[in-house]
Amino acid sequence: MFDLKGKRALVTGSTQGIGYAIAECLAKQGADVVVHGSSSYEKCANAAARIFESCNGEANLGIAVSDLSKPDGADKLYEAVGDVDILVLNASIQYRKKWNEITPEEMEIQLQTNLKSSLRLIQLCAPHMEREAWGRIVTVGSVQQYKPHRDMAIYAASKSAQMNLVTNLAKQLAPLGININNLSPGVIATPRNADALADAEYAKKVLEGIPAGFAGEAEDCAAAALLLCSNEGRYITGIDLTVDGGMKL
Repeated sequence: MFDLKGKRALVTGSTQGIGYAIAECLAKQGADVVVHGSSSYEKCANAAARIFESCNGEANLGIAVSDLSKPDGADKLYEAVGDVDILVLNASIQYRKKWNEITPEEMEIQLQTNLKSSLRLIQLCAPHMEREAWGRIVTVGSVQQYKPHRDMAIYAASKSAQMNLVTNLAKQLAPLGININNLSPGVIATPRNADALADAEYAKKVLEGIPAGFAGEAEDCAAAALLLCSNEGRYITGIDLTVDGGMKL
């Protein structure tokens, strides 16, 4: 099961956290994986080296650097990577600020990275998937689609918009053999959340809102992504798969 040999995957924002875990998981199942970062080739190379080692030296990995917060970032990334069979749109930017203090520039950076670049990469990658009559697209959303953080209003709104895009495209891409789904993590112990969860009082308050009683690990999201990226998930499209320990409930 979950054999991805012969498939090529691009995981955006895959130098650490959830993106890294997904890239590693897909590589372990035989996919050729491109590790992507926004600015540092060295950071991408280090991530790829760690994945190669965890796969016992049997992984085929590529590296691509492109800033998806820029209007031409998605096009530059596609030019560097080329066609893929699996597209995981994990890269995102969030600012923790009160809604009435967000600047137009901060709003645009989040929308460009979290929504506009996602659409553009789908537009660029879908034609190959259509020709092959096989494709998997996974957007990484957030439990904030349902429970928006009061100080991340634009981030939450961008993730909700991305989910709406998935719902719309799923009906149009399914007849072409392309599945598109959204994966919404809850509280995951990643570098992005390390500082917040290091505050014992804040962490206690957050965990009280999670029925499972604990923060997830990046690997929990990777396992869910693997299903959506595989033949085993061939009858799943247009859904939002929440990986949140029940936080959404």
